[in-house]
Amino acid sequence: MKILSLIVFVFLSGCVALPQNVQPVGNFKLERYLGQWYEVARLDHSFERGLSKVTADYSLRDDGGVRVLNRGYSAADQKWKEAEGKAYFVGQPDQGYLKVSFFGPFYGAYVVAELDHENYQYSLVTGPNTSYLWILSRTPTLDAATKDRLVKKAASLGFDTSKLIFVAQD
Repeated sequence: MKILSLIVFVFLSGCVALPQNVQPVGNFKLERYLGQWYEVARLDHSFERGLSKVTADYSLRDDGGVRVLNRGYSAADQKWKEAEGKAYFVGQPDQGYLKVSFFGPFYGAYVVAELDHENYQYSLVTGPNTSYLWILSRTPTLDAATKDRLVKKAASLGFDTSKLIFVAQD
């Protein structure tokens, strides 16, 4: 039984691990990060496949965590899809490193790897490995220079940016 508990612990711990070469931003201010973000680009995953007009809304929970509400439109199903989750800091609250759960006790890493510290208008977010990547913006579109810089940053961190899906927001 102890060995099974250890295996489960190691598996769950790995889900909130930092991807190789990725460091969370420092001087992170959660209160400035809260609110609505638009998904500009992402790597493909089944839970978002085929979705457009994708947004993420972050708000405070009563227990001190963050309420996460992801929403996107499925043209194939002609309906909106939503997923609600919760997130908590992994380390210090001034680091952009959280664990997020949409499925009960299972958490995955949410790592803010790049951030507009001045205005909190864009963010580069990774998951626990280089299969998970999102470019987020406070507006439905992001200027080309900023988008290109974030894509280059992601590539330098080991992400396959040739597989990025640029999300239709109209």
